[in-house]
Amino acid sequence: MLMPKRVKYRKQHRGRMKGKAMRGAEITFGDYGLQALEPGWVSARQIEAARRAMVRTMKRRGKLWIRIFPDKPYTQKPPETRMGKGKGNVEYWVAVVKPGRIMFEISGLPSSIAYEAMRQASYKFSIRTKVVTRPEMAGE
Repeated sequence: MLMPKRVKYRKQHRGRMKGKAMRGAEITFGDYGLQALEPGWVSARQIEAARRAMVRTMKRRGKLWIRIFPDKPYTQKPPETRMGKGKGNVEYWVAVVKPGRIMFEISGLPSSIAYEAMRQASYKFSIRTKVVTRPEMAGE
């Protein structure tokens, strides 16, 4: 599971997800990418499940890049606990994803297999996504 090796502070504020992704919104490594269409938190488990689904569809061909990293701790208080007594414990880690962010990239595969791999991965997320291609490839 993806998570930071160490962090300066154990717990973080929730924050806001205003606007579109300024960084990481273009395909830089691969030929095909999976782009987020709405804001949300993507958990480390969702990232791993999507990666496994893609690798299985790709049948160990091509190359895969994961462009997001879960570096935000998600805290939760135990069930049936009274209010107060501080913030809950860190349960899992999430990546903050804004609209336009490229989450995964693939190269070295035929377009049909790449699209199918991205489609399988898109089922694993709680946010809407779409498959995008590199601008230079659109003319081919």
